[in-house]
Parts: sequence; C-alpha cells; structure tokens
Amino acid sequence: MFSQECHGKYAHILVYIDDLLVSGDDENGITMIKQALHTTFTVKDLGLARFFLGIEISRSSTGTLLNQRKYALDILKDAGLTRLKPTRFPLPKGLKLTFEIGELMPNLEAYRGVIGRLLYLTITRPNISYVFSVNCCGRFVCLIIK
Repeated sequence: MFSQECHGKYAHILVYIDDLLVSGDDENGITMIKQALHTTFTVKDLGLARFFLGIEISRSSTGTLLNQRKYALDILKDAGLTRLKPTRFPLPKGLKLTFEIGELMPNLEAYRGVIGRLLYLTITRPNISYVFSVNCCGRFVCLIIK
C-alpha cells in the first residue's frame, strides 16, 4: 500500500499483482495519481470499486461497508460444508490437540488452504480470529509445512 498525505487529506493506492485500488478523501490527489499512473502505464479506470480481492464494497450516505459474504460462502462450498448447521462450539469441550499423538491429515494442502482463507476472512470479520477452532487449527499449520 502506498499513501499520500497533503494538508490533512489522504490518498491511498492498494496494489495486488496487476490490480490497483485508489482510495482516499482527497479527490484532487486521487485524480493526480490516476493521471500519473496513466502516463506511465496502460491504465483502465473502472470507476467506483464494488469488489476487490474478495471484498465487496458497498456505499451509502452513512458510509462505506466492507463485506466478504461471498468469499465466506465460497469457503464453505469448497470445503463441502454448506449443508451443515451452525453450532456454538465447533470442537468438543475439553478437546486437547497435540503434535505428538495422531496422524497427519491426508490432504495437507487443502487444510492449509482453508485455514489461510479463514485468516484472510478476518479482514472484515476480526472476531473469527478469536474463535477457538480457527485459532487452534491455525496454530497447527506452521508445524505441518514440509
């Protein structure tokens, strides 16, 4: 991310590979950034962002809402969990996970992928990083990397 501050007004550029999101409260600064980018690169201005890197952006008169509903539903669909019912306690009470006992999962890539996606989901849902199952499973990811 690149930021510019001028007289208390801000402009930001979020960069992901070949996608850019220009944002801020300085309309003149944003226009100047877009013109400078366009003189150096081939840039296509798509107007106001509605979706960026799995994050839906909704605007109203009261502010801007960031939402990852579709991203969360895609995680559930890819993991085959769309038909399950929500539960208050996704892991049994008193469960003790250990590194010494048990077998590794047969598909470690899928496990790491789901945990990584859940952690990315915390951008708009920071509360799930404190959910025991996500937190606990995330701690085991680093030890199963080969």
